[in-house]
Amino acid sequence: MPLPLPKSPKDIEEIHRRRLPLAVEQAKKAPFFKDRLAGIDISKLDDPSEWAKIPILEKEDLRALSAETFMTDFNLAPRGEIMEYWRSGGATGKPLFYPRTFEDMKYMFLAFRRGIACAGVRKRDSVHISFPLGMHPVGHLYARVCQQAGIGVNWAGSGASTPSAVQVQLIYDLKPTVWMGMSSYGLHLANHAESMGIDLANSSVEKVICSAEPLSKAKREKLERSWGAEVYDLFGMTEACLMGGEDAAHDGFRIWTDMFYVEVLDPETWEPVGFGKTGTFVVTPLWSNNATPFIRWNSGDIVSHYPGGAGNGPFSVFPIVKHAHRTSGFFKVRGININHSEFEDFLFGYEQVQDFKAEIVTVRDLDRLRVSLEYKRDSDESRLSTQIETAIKQTFEVSPEIVVLERGTLAAEFETAVKAPRFQDNRD
Repeated sequence: MPLPLPKSPKDIEEIHRRRLPLAVEQAKKAPFFKDRLAGIDISKLDDPSEWAKIPILEKEDLRALSAETFMTDFNLAPRGEIMEYWRSGGATGKPLFYPRTFEDMKYMFLAFRRGIACAGVRKRDSVHISFPLGMHPVGHLYARVCQQAGIGVNWAGSGASTPSAVQVQLIYDLKPTVWMGMSSYGLHLANHAESMGIDLANSSVEKVICSAEPLSKAKREKLERSWGAEVYDLFGMTEACLMGGEDAAHDGFRIWTDMFYVEVLDPETWEPVGFGKTGTFVVTPLWSNNATPFIRWNSGDIVSHYPGGAGNGPFSVFPIVKHAHRTSGFFKVRGININHSEFEDFLFGYEQVQDFKAEIVTVRDLDRLRVSLEYKRDSDESRLSTQIETAIKQTFEVSPEIVVLERGTLAAEFETAVKAPRFQDNRD
């Protein structure tokens, strides 16, 4: 491995002392940073006030560049050194494509290897991977590092690659011990299994490993019930790599701070916030910056951080980061804001709710919240619908229209989507 696990926080501090000046020197080679880093004294970067002079790098700073300008002004690697390109998420704007050199990839593989090790995946396991496979790296990176570690893999991909009904049957027939995929797709597969009469909670899967989207407490609990498995969440971003993961304590992400210098900052002042307080997550890669020298990258994540956590395993040397699960997604229905994340947590808190879809529709020139529900077998659908209708009105101050669907309806509707479109604005 190119970088062994540090033995103490002092080891990590020493890496920061050595690698931060090198990271800034590397960035200065890119025309994009000529003005941004002018006047920065590299010999004084251990002084927080000097480091704070470096401007925060925002997504829009890069999206303003053309593809050609990005490759000439931000990218440092000649074509012959580029091993592959990674597609950014692009969920809130134009996607970007980041070159990764052969040297970068040594550390990218290491970061993903740490993630599966932190989650306790071992050689005795076999893994069914349902992450999308393509230029977004998450799916193929997990598959490749599992195989590097001697762990067998079924490269299923998302439902667009292998239909969900086929994936459920493969899990039933091939009996993997670990399932990996986006949490929303894990719930989608559970719904498909329900409609097929297959009980995933009694399958061979012992661990569910999620990444690439926030995992709330309610969604985690529903995954655990649906799969009968222990759920682990991993955290990363295309601009850096897989940056951390949960260990058996499940008390937050252990962040590989020997590979990434991370800051949690007040989004208004860009001053550091204290332990336990929420702020914006800002990252500087220390080793994987041979092509794209990200310096003080604003990931957009709202997190809190802690010096340590429960557990005493090999990854306990790393600090803890907890995602605040804030989202800008919301409906406004007749003047009332309904936060998507809060509404999803609310409905998934009902154990008998198999899946749902929430829509804003126009009925006789008025906006209306329509909630379509699928229930588990043998549920008292009438009683539950009345109970949920009343609870939505009390909790969100909106009277909903409840529609009960046959099991499997939403699974079929969501099949071609990477992430299930449970929230839809269908106003006229």
